[in-house]
Amino acid sequence: MSMTFELNAEPRGDLGKGASRRLRRAAKVPAILYGGQQEPQPLLVDHLELFNLMNKAGEAFYSHVLTLKIAGRTESAVLRDMQRHPFKPVIMHLDFLRVSADRKLRVHVPLHFINESNSRGVKQQGGAASHALIDVEIECLPANLPEFIEVDLTDLGMGEAIHLSQLVLPAGVALAAHIEPGSEHDAIVVSIHHAGSGEDASAEAPKAS
Repeated sequence: MSMTFELNAEPRGDLGKGASRRLRRAAKVPAILYGGQQEPQPLLVDHLELFNLMNKAGEAFYSHVLTLKIAGRTESAVLRDMQRHPFKPVIMHLDFLRVSADRKLRVHVPLHFINESNSRGVKQQGGAASHALIDVEIECLPANLPEFIEVDLTDLGMGEAIHLSQLVLPAGVALAAHIEPGSEHDAIVVSIHHAGSGEDASAEAPKAS
């Protein structure tokens, strides 16, 4: 992992809904850091700094080990949950999970679909691709955490699909849940159907490629 993202945080002593509202009015975001067999630690972060980091990191912010700088020390953590305001561009709360180098973690990482326009079903057969999933939960050590999982559609034809069990995962990375090929839990990730037919992955399960 080549990129490092740092976020300043302060210990938070004033808890409760009223305190959280006051923090947000002061452009601060309430947060919690938990896990690692330690007590949860309430924190607060600066809203503008958080937004700037999110813009810099892009989607990697959600699937990257972050360095939290807290009162002269640092903690490695991943973002587990983010609460946003329903219609304002405001972050309401953050949940961070402590990371240990020797302990596997479970995180959701985005899927990147490649060669879609050049796939057999789209380019040669005039179909359209439907993305049934946009991310997937994986399990790995922090050193092996990928920013995304690539899904190559090159050989996918009309009426075919790629399922969870068919994803090509990087070394040291596994799906968080064990998936038996062809089982009811082996969900469709992406499929190709007739363009303009109105079909999607949930309407009819295409055959696996």
